[in-house]
Amino acid sequence: MFSLYSAPRAPRAELSRYSHVLFSTLAAALFAASTLTVQAQTRLPLVTVIASREPLPIDRVTSDVVVIDEQRIRDSTADSMEDLLRREAGVQLSRSGGPGHAAGILLRGTSSSSTLVLVDGVRVGSATLAQVAFESMALAQVERIEVLRGPGSSLYGADAVGGVVMITTKSGEGPASLTGHAAFGEYGSRKGDIGIGGAHSGFDYAASISGERSHGVSTLRPGDRFGNYNPDRDGYNRRTAHARLGYMLAPGHRVAVSVIDMRLDSQYDASAFGGAPDYAQDPSPNFRTRLDTQVASIKYDGVINPLWTTRLQLALNEDKSVDGAQFPERFVTRRNQYTWQNVLTLAARQQVVALVERLEERAESSAFSSGKQRNNDSLGLGYAGQFGAHLLSADVRHDDNSVYGNSTTGRLGYGYELGHGLTARALVGTTFRAPSFNDLFYAGYGVAKIRPERGRSAEIGMNWRHGNSHASLTLYRNRIRQLINYEPDRGFCPADPSYDFGCARNVDRARLQGATLSAGHRIGAFGLRASVDLLNAKDERTNARLNRRAKHQETLDADYQLDAWTLGATLVTVGNRPDGGKHLGGYSTLDLQARWKFTPHWQLEAKVLNVTDRDIEPARDYRSPGRQAWLGVRYSGISL
Repeated sequence: MFSLYSAPRAPRAELSRYSHVLFSTLAAALFAASTLTVQAQTRLPLVTVIASREPLPIDRVTSDVVVIDEQRIRDSTADSMEDLLRREAGVQLSRSGGPGHAAGILLRGTSSSSTLVLVDGVRVGSATLAQVAFESMALAQVERIEVLRGPGSSLYGADAVGGVVMITTKSGEGPASLTGHAAFGEYGSRKGDIGIGGAHSGFDYAASISGERSHGVSTLRPGDRFGNYNPDRDGYNRRTAHARLGYMLAPGHRVAVSVIDMRLDSQYDASAFGGAPDYAQDPSPNFRTRLDTQVASIKYDGVINPLWTTRLQLALNEDKSVDGAQFPERFVTRRNQYTWQNVLTLAARQQVVALVERLEERAESSAFSSGKQRNNDSLGLGYAGQFGAHLLSADVRHDDNSVYGNSTTGRLGYGYELGHGLTARALVGTTFRAPSFNDLFYAGYGVAKIRPERGRSAEIGMNWRHGNSHASLTLYRNRIRQLINYEPDRGFCPADPSYDFGCARNVDRARLQGATLSAGHRIGAFGLRASVDLLNAKDERTNARLNRRAKHQETLDADYQLDAWTLGATLVTVGNRPDGGKHLGGYSTLDLQARWKFTPHWQLEAKVLNVTDRDIEPARDYRSPGRQAWLGVRYSGISL
């Protein structure tokens, strides 16, 4: 676990330099793209749901949104969900080892607890640890990922401080078809998945199972600061199953059921301690994390009339974790989520979204004296509209929690279409992060009077999209107060002797500011995508940089199609980062891949990750695998 500290105001000269460089780069990119003579193809506008909770063309939203479609997911060299996400501007990765080990994403410099994650519209993650276990999520079942960078609490409630990640699993359409994939790699790694999907007589369906495992490497390096290094390999085993079934009751009225089960068994390095008087340290036991997450929902979508559509969703999320060796700790979170959402179409390109939501959370743990629970009731109202070249969005939400009280958040956005595919936009919003069950109730640490963290965010940006070309630039600033952190001073903690070593407390403040730039273009068979992330994230009290945040990160993707062959390369560079008093140097990784479609339905795939065999320290004293080659085969498309 690590904390989000605060960030002070950057010197004017530094911000001016960032702005000048970024605007110059964007202007050059737009000029170069506009002078290309390749004729743009006619294509449907890209649609996003995450920006307003309802489908909107992406060129009509005022927020900073990324859409990753199924083709990009399949073509990526990413080794995991978190690795795929960190290739987008504004997203950095924190991971305690390689794939299959504790991972979180840092969206616009916020902590891993400050990003809300939805799977098929259902809030997921541990309410005790206050973060989502990305390491347990497989890519095989995913059809689409949307990322909202920036304030999202007024749309989705607690924890959407840095933004929101919306993951949609595969659905069925058309004739029944079968898909399959199998691959083998170094470090004893192998993965496979098989799925079926289709639609018939008003029904649509999709189901799949996948598995992945690796022997891995030792998660820690020799000589780590706490003496937990164990030279054995720390591997993982991940299994996922999912199913979706929908039925069209009548034109405009549909019900759907979705179920997904994610399981992870992962090894890591830690130590056990003997009894008094010497409390001898022993790093040799086999420490494991066992995660089991289920997400289930039933949903009804109905078109009442041309002006009114409605949605009802009942959902369940259960997150179980068992962590340790001889005496493991057990945490269980259960969520029941009830949502009623209505959309009113006032006129062409004018819509209002009204929301009523209830969230019931229960937690059990070996660290609590008894099970804990809390309920959250929410009302939300949002508007998105266009008046000529003017874009306007506004939303407000009120959350009433049975434990930590009321929170009201809002967001206001404006955009203006300058012409030739270029849009300028600005957005301001407020956010909050709820205290976790551990912050409130963990024995000898939690304090029931902890309040939610509060944030204020502002951003300006420009988007450009024309045919096969696109570019976007966003400058943002986010100030967060009442940050929940560890308080070592006994005088600020409850009188109970169990708090002699400190407690949770609202103590810190942060200011996060930076810029993101992304662009892409396709010229015939050649495609290119690039992103740049500049971040200034510091503790407002001490002026120290936040742990594990790089000042800059860049990604470059290139692919070339030649008949049945596709060749690709991905370069990721990450700047230096502080972590626990140590300076972690920057690094670059290069991934290469080749795909050969030797029949209409069969494809051979080969890739090499970390081609230069770079020794990477993703977090202090941790290590990632070196160079790794993979060889696989994929089957898809034959109707049954």
